[in-house]
Amino acid sequence: MAVSKPARLKVILGEDNIEKLSLPNGIPESLEDLHCSIKTTFGIQGNIRLQYMDQDFGSDFFNLNSTNDLKDLGTVKVVLSHSTSFDLDDTVSMASNDTSNVTHQMSSPESLFSRKEQWPKDFAIPHFSFETELQLEHGNSEYLASGKLLTVSSRTKSDILNRLAEDIFKYKAYPDDTHFYIVAEALIKKHPCLKEPGSSSVWSGWKQQLKYKMGNYRTQLKMQGCVEVSVNSLKAKAATDGFPAKKMKKPKRAEANFYPSLPVGQTCESLEKERLELLTEAEKRKNESVVREKMALTFAYRRQEVVNQELSVRDFRARWPALFRHYEINAEFHRLTAVPLEDTFFAQLDVHMSQLIGVIRAKGGATREKTAEIFHILDQTENIHVKRECVLKALIVFLGENPQDLIKEYFENQQDDCEGELEQLTMAVYVIRKEGGEHHEPPADIGVVIEGVKVLNELPSFTSACALLLGMIYIINLAYPKPLRFTFEVFQKVLLQLDQHKMSPKVQSLFRRLQ
Repeated sequence: MAVSKPARLKVILGEDNIEKLSLPNGIPESLEDLHCSIKTTFGIQGNIRLQYMDQDFGSDFFNLNSTNDLKDLGTVKVVLSHSTSFDLDDTVSMASNDTSNVTHQMSSPESLFSRKEQWPKDFAIPHFSFETELQLEHGNSEYLASGKLLTVSSRTKSDILNRLAEDIFKYKAYPDDTHFYIVAEALIKKHPCLKEPGSSSVWSGWKQQLKYKMGNYRTQLKMQGCVEVSVNSLKAKAATDGFPAKKMKKPKRAEANFYPSLPVGQTCESLEKERLELLTEAEKRKNESVVREKMALTFAYRRQEVVNQELSVRDFRARWPALFRHYEINAEFHRLTAVPLEDTFFAQLDVHMSQLIGVIRAKGGATREKTAEIFHILDQTENIHVKRECVLKALIVFLGENPQDLIKEYFENQQDDCEGELEQLTMAVYVIRKEGGEHHEPPADIGVVIEGVKVLNELPSFTSACALLLGMIYIINLAYPKPLRFTFEVFQKVLLQLDQHKMSPKVQSLFRRLQ
């Protein structure tokens, strides 16, 4: 299996909108895979075509019909159809003949409401009603002049809390205390006249009121038929689970669209027909675009099935075989979390790599002994895939866990033993090396096993397999394996930057040393 070198492309999205695309596994062999990577990374919905800059013709752009025309550090331009939308900005101006002034909108495969991003680093306080904004403007001026706080009427307070609850729901239906603190702090920072006298934090009262308001807001949405919250109503639960807090169906690992509603105009019956058509379409050759469209259309139906029925991996793969493909796992993870999977995983691993190596090397005792051979291989190679593999193995040891609980390595002549052992595994990455091959040589096969089922094979690298295994855990809604709970916590919270405000002490300590 050939090892691809990482590549970077300059991507022109518009006249004043240029981005860099990192391709850790190199330029894809398939044009469809390149389309998928660009659409997933930059949040593009719908159909696109690509043009590449040809140096032989004075840097003019030509339609890209094969990825063989692209090289590392090349330039491509995205050309959109009229039905395509960007999620990067509310309005994006495109420099193409096909469209101009493309407005941000939901594309047809999506539900009425679909989250496009994670909780922001800086929560932006929205504008309130004109009357409320007028009061706050005068209140802030008087506070700066004399330190006098604003006496807030119940009407004004209700307007503020309602508006904040709506904006919180754009990111999370079930925020925790940390999120409420962030919003309350941001509110006081923007409008200091709302500080609470006698409160040690000057915003703790607002935080508590926001918490109550969010509960009331969910009740209102439940009455309007919002499935994300109505699924947790007592009427929707079995009699044995008739308690508000029992078996709550809500995000546990920062899923943006944990329980999405079905697309507008679609029903379970119509989407089941789409699923059956997918079984046929997935068997056809060179049919990736049709499969991608149908997978996007059936996302909410599939996700509700995952959460409600908790199917085994074998049964789930039988119903959705198209999902168990490299590019579809990346696409599904992005729909679920609003975060690119492999691109983010590789990029953050590379960003932290030198610091991780330094932190792990600095630890002595048993850790140094167990990582000695790993670092020997690391020091002897220039292959980025091998370097990443070594760092991840050393990281597992550093966290006090066993790399053999994650990675199972075999030689080609052990094929029979390999198959039997893999069928007994709950979750693992397997690597089959060529007989007599060194670590720097490409393995014969790399894949992922879940519940004894080979869900992926012929992957480009061990690091890719780790990222895709994490993606499958999210997609099938599985728990992290207990022997590797700290490893997967680092994958999620450090490398994918999901739910970073809730780290275990061990991972928090490591994260601080990487800053």
